Amino acid sequence: MPVSASFIERWYSTGLFPRIQRLVTSISNAIPFAVFDVLTLGALAAVVFALVRAVKRARQARRLSIVLRTIGNLVWGAATVYLAFLLLWGFNYRRLPMTERLVMKPDAPTAEAVRALGDQAVRELNALHGAAHAAGDTPPWRDESLLRAFERAQRLLTAAPPAVPGRLKSSIYGPYFRWTSVDGMVDPFALEVMVNPDLLAIEQPFVAAHEWAHLAGYADESEASFVGWLTCLQGDARAQYSGWMFLYWQLSGEVGTADRQALAAKLESGPRRDIEDIAERLRRGRWPLLQRSSWQVYNQYLKANRVDAGIRSYGLVVTLIVRAQFDDQWRPKIRER
Repeated sequence: MPVSASFIERWYSTGLFPRIQRLVTSISNAIPFAVFDVLTLGALAAVVFALVRAVKRARQARRLSIVLRTIGNLVWGAATVYLAFLLLWGFNYRRLPMTERLVMKPDAPTAEAVRALGDQAVRELNALHGAAHAAGDTPPWRDESLLRAFERAQRLLTAAPPAVPGRLKSSIYGPYFRWTSVDGMVDPFALEVMVNPDLLAIEQPFVAAHEWAHLAGYADESEASFVGWLTCLQGDARAQYSGWMFLYWQLSGEVGTADRQALAAKLESGPRRDIEDIAERLRRGRWPLLQRSSWQVYNQYLKANRVDAGIRSYGLVVTLIVRAQFDDQWRPKIRER
């Protein structure tokens, strides 16, 4: 029998999971390397070893049942891993959607509303550029302003204990992130954050906040982006600039060519250079064939975890921001709990 989203929200996402996350991420933060690397390489080695040994024993004994039994054991092992995934993080895919947490405008976003948000993003980028670049490049997990902003953003949305932010780790999968234009990911077992090694300093605050939102239990990509953007807007000039840069990038992909060109024309030279630098980073590392196949696999993964929009959920953050109601400090209005 399917478990209701309200049950998951109450007993897991705001009940059990925050306690699991605070413990597990605190431990993984103390480990300087990506635990995910060890887990995946160890799992691969174990599978290869088990299959090779089973084949050798089957040839010696001339019994195919040895191989079949090993395959059965591997299937049971995979099922156990999946259950661990659900318990440690995966059930968050089934929590109440953000649209049931926020006070939302009743109508679908109009083209005018999206263009207005784009104009707002351009104004903020132009205004914040100087202060953002003067703020230095403190790593996000050591940036006290961003850490406080993340806690404030969480408390705006839920009464659950705030998540522990994860340090941004390098990984042996860094080249894969580069080739597929992936900015980062959360390890759902060690609840740690791994990022693209080529991220620019101005990108790091938002990417960190987005991945921390996943650590806080917001599994849906649009919701994690919403929480990440909200976190940045609660932070200092560097964080705000990073958040608005993300939104400008998203909006540029949502509007038509004429509107995109109109927005770009309003950018001052500083933000324009930053956008060109990001675009160059993406072009330099991208491997188109691997990128397409990777995103197709991820699309199926999201749909298997009840994210019906698949990878389109990334772009839905624009709809979420346009429809949500905010006060004059960009704090969202929340439905009564």
